[in-house]
Amino acid sequence: MCRSIKTLRPPAIADDATEEEVRAAALQYVRKVSGFRAPAAHNREVFDRAVDAVAEATAELLAGLEVRGARGVRGAPDAPTAPGERAS
Repeated sequence: MCRSIKTLRPPAIADDATEEEVRAAALQYVRKVSGFRAPAAHNREVFDRAVDAVAEATAELLAGLEVRGARGVRGAPDAPTAPGERAS
């Protein structure tokens, strides 16, 4: 998994992900998959379309998820820890 892509749903973040956060994650994903940090001019259009498509799919996914049992932001005193994660 790309380390720059952050979880964009509770309990990892307190509020809904912003459009900017979704787009940043989409950009990181496309960069990772394509192997290009920045595309050459002749690939710019397809690169940008891919970022748009991934951002749209991500927003749709996040809007449709039902998070059960989320008690708080990870790291908060009442938040559960993930398997293998140490409590703070």
